[in-house]
Amino acid sequence: MENTVTHIEHRDDFGAKLGMWIFIFTEMLLFGGLFLVYSVFRWKFSADFHEAAAELNTFLGTINTVVLLISSMTVAMALTAIQKNNPKLAVNLLLITVFLGCVFLFNKYHEWGTEIRDGLYPGAANLMNQQHGVTLFFGLYFFMTGLHMLHMIAGMILLTIIAIRVKSGKVNSNKYTLLENGSLYWCLVDLIWIFLFPLLYLVT
Repeated sequence: MENTVTHIEHRDDFGAKLGMWIFIFTEMLLFGGLFLVYSVFRWKFSADFHEAAAELNTFLGTINTVVLLISSMTVAMALTAIQKNNPKLAVNLLLITVFLGCVFLFNKYHEWGTEIRDGLYPGAANLMNQQHGVTLFFGLYFFMTGLHMLHMIAGMILLTIIAIRVKSGKVNSNKYTLLENGSLYWCLVDLIWIFLFPLLYLVT
């Protein structure tokens, strides 16, 4: 009976991991398509994209990159902690990861606020009077960073739920597939930003 239960658990774990990898593959296709569209327009409107990128806050973009790299480390450490049967440390590391996500979103909120105030958002009269390539750049910028932030918020909610389950003992050293998948998802979100940062901020 015990062997049957173990077999079912292993099968469920495999299914969960496979499902996560399929999901990650579809996300990579989504953002890969956006990166391709961006690259085509960047090649076509090179001068305009350089001009538009100069309006972005590279300092905040760099800070956010460092923040996400640290968060990737903390979520990986949380997985190691649960594997070593240290749930308290795992919970703390997950909460630190969520906090770092909040720092990223706060910085992005401040950055977006500045750009909206300066009339550099899609549909703004100021932006519509700019060159066509500048308008395209900011349209892609807001869409891609907005989509990335939605993924971040989803990841933060997921990690919070996982932290609660770790604290309750439902995720432990013998059963941590949920945390493994959550860590994988968060690292995907960080990886997407690693591509977004140079494409958007370092065009100049």
